[in-house]
Amino acid sequence: MIFISVIENQEIRKEVDSFGTVEISNQFLYGIQTVRAVQNLSFSGKTLSQYPKYIESLAIVKKAAAITNIETGAIDESIGSFILQACDELISGRHFDQFPVDILHGGGGIGTNMNINEVIANIANELNEGMRGTYSPIHPNDDVNASQSTSDVCHTAMRLAIMKEFEQLNLVLSEVQTTIEKMVDSFIEITTISRTCLQDAIRIQLGDFISGYAAMLSRRQQLLKQSVIELKKVNLGGTVIGTGTGASTMYQDLVIHNLSKVAGFQLQKRENLIDAAQNIDDLANVSNQLTLLATCLIKMGKDLRLLSSGPEAGFSEIILPSVMAGSSFFPGKVNPVIPETLIQSCFQVLGCDRVVQAALEHGELNLNIFEGVAGANIIDAIKMLEKALNLFYEKCLEGIKVNKEKCKEYANSLIPSVVELKEKHGYSFVSKLMKEKGKNGVKELLNGGGLEND
Repeated sequence: MIFISVIENQEIRKEVDSFGTVEISNQFLYGIQTVRAVQNLSFSGKTLSQYPKYIESLAIVKKAAAITNIETGAIDESIGSFILQACDELISGRHFDQFPVDILHGGGGIGTNMNINEVIANIANELNEGMRGTYSPIHPNDDVNASQSTSDVCHTAMRLAIMKEFEQLNLVLSEVQTTIEKMVDSFIEITTISRTCLQDAIRIQLGDFISGYAAMLSRRQQLLKQSVIELKKVNLGGTVIGTGTGASTMYQDLVIHNLSKVAGFQLQKRENLIDAAQNIDDLANVSNQLTLLATCLIKMGKDLRLLSSGPEAGFSEIILPSVMAGSSFFPGKVNPVIPETLIQSCFQVLGCDRVVQAALEHGELNLNIFEGVAGANIIDAIKMLEKALNLFYEKCLEGIKVNKEKCKEYANSLIPSVVELKEKHGYSFVSKLMKEKGKNGVKELLNGGGLEND
């Protein structure tokens, strides 16, 4: 039951459900179920409106469902046409401020689905002002949500959103990898020292050392990309628990085809829709790949901090770009703040993954109601990595310089020289020499060229 009243010269509508009446300003496109979700389920400070790709993806799902419902006769074509127009407005980026529900709300995503249904219904009704007084208004559940459930709508839309968010991260990863490959070529003639257990080891070309990062990024990017591609298998049409109850067989047969046309790329129906409702290991796999990428980036960021340490009492083999003062106490001190920012963003990604794995673990019986929190944390992880890597690429990676004199000094230090002796004279001979002469004695021999005579 919905009706309009005017209170204190401001147009207010009153909406009624089984729990009572709620007054809503007509400036809002959402309705009573959204208000209930906001009042009862908000805690994180993150609203659906902060996830525009998810809203866009929800609208794509609703549009595909409406097209299919028109084709199957589940809704009248005149009603469906206004729903399609409303979906197009959302897909174009309008009305994103009308999604106040907490992105992490409980209840299996019910607030998200109700929010999108109500906004679409109210846009559709505004588009068809002539319908009022002649026809019943377009209903958020009976019309917009026809043949659907929160379960298959949010499942499908979340996977579309993750695929969309990944596109930008994928581009940044490619840019970082290309830059590192250029560094490999630029630094290949520079000889420095390697380290094992943080102790001096053999000589290495700096370009060869850097090539390890390029190979790692290529591997991690490909495996992450493959995990995202697997999300193209969705369960739209399975309704609540994968049985398709509430959706006609014809709808189930057509909806993925229509979804692919609306989304602009090919999607597939999951092999087992019962499995899709119960298990979110495809999301967990994406999160795991993001975690592996983040863990490898932490190692790379830590390496850059060590290699640039100093400048007088550290390794000081490379020089990172200076972007800001490093201390409120030490004048002139500059810290490796960009690698540190990258590292901290990766810490956050590890935290997001723990939420995803917990959501996977705590699914129960016929439906994993925690899928929404898993998807939101994956989007958060992708966005943080994309932003941090972009900063790293622009403000650090492109400006790294090499301290050639320090690299040469390290390359000609004791251990690399001793290793070279070992290759000529054998391990036992050099061990005996080290014992007899000591480090300083061997250094004197090497510097004086007297080893062969000795």
